[in-house]
Amino acid sequence: MPTILGQNQYGKAENRVVKITRDGATHHIKDLNVSVALSGDLDDVHLTGSNAHCLPTDTTKNTVFAFAKEYGIESAEQFGIHLARHFVTSQKPIHRARIQIEEYAWERIAGSDANSKFIGSDEVNHSFVRQGQETRVTQITFDGTNWEVISGLKDLVVMNSTNSEFWGYIKDKYTTLQEAYDRILATQVSGRWRFNWTDDEQRMPNWERSYAQTKKHMLEAFSETYSYSLQQTLYQMATRIINHRSEIDEVRFSLPNKHHFLVDLEPFGLKNDNEVYYAADRMYGLIEATVLRDGATAQIPVDMTNL
Repeated sequence: MPTILGQNQYGKAENRVVKITRDGATHHIKDLNVSVALSGDLDDVHLTGSNAHCLPTDTTKNTVFAFAKEYGIESAEQFGIHLARHFVTSQKPIHRARIQIEEYAWERIAGSDANSKFIGSDEVNHSFVRQGQETRVTQITFDGTNWEVISGLKDLVVMNSTNSEFWGYIKDKYTTLQEAYDRILATQVSGRWRFNWTDDEQRMPNWERSYAQTKKHMLEAFSETYSYSLQQTLYQMATRIINHRSEIDEVRFSLPNKHHFLVDLEPFGLKNDNEVYYAADRMYGLIEATVLRDGATAQIPVDMTNL
């Protein structure tokens, strides 16, 4: 039976690169997990085993580390842009490059005081602790002409201990859930946003500021929305981002509802006045949606598992 080669790509996945920038005694750290995927004129390597058009994956790995030295890492987005442009423009058989990056944040460890018998706190600028909030992510795709940059975050756990209700829903013979007029609303945010920067003629966003401000508006919307459903909160989070960040046209969130159930303390003669909860990690409701700037077309995949 004849077969036809379909979509294909290859590259080196999960290259962990840590770049230390030394500004005198003050050090700065960037910690990235970089995956490279290349596609183009690669039929022969599949059909005949000819490697004439195949750039070794080991070379893509080496390029990641070399570029960390040559260009530094200003931001995950900028680093990915350097890599994608290089692979497409330097290798004729390669027509498209996709760079996926996870960034792990670090913050400085504060010293004890300036009178320490070892090193004064005003001199300690080289010690860090890994932040435990979210993992920053980005995906850069380049075909030689057009860019697509989708950034975001995952594993950011947030909670409102009040100002959340859930009632008035459909009820049938299988419904046992009691209506709630004061509940905990908690979720583990996985979000992606697509930039409207698509070619080199446009002004490039300030990637670091954009990320910081996008996260800020997202968290403000979460905390300030009096919520009657997690769907409503999701929409407000995405809308706040689009309304405040002109460089972003599309936002997609995947929000698991991290349920907190009141514990029945009556058997112990105690009243539970919305104070003691059981945190359930499974099963959970999963709320997902895309919000677009008016006139924009959705491009972020519905399934963000590999994005």
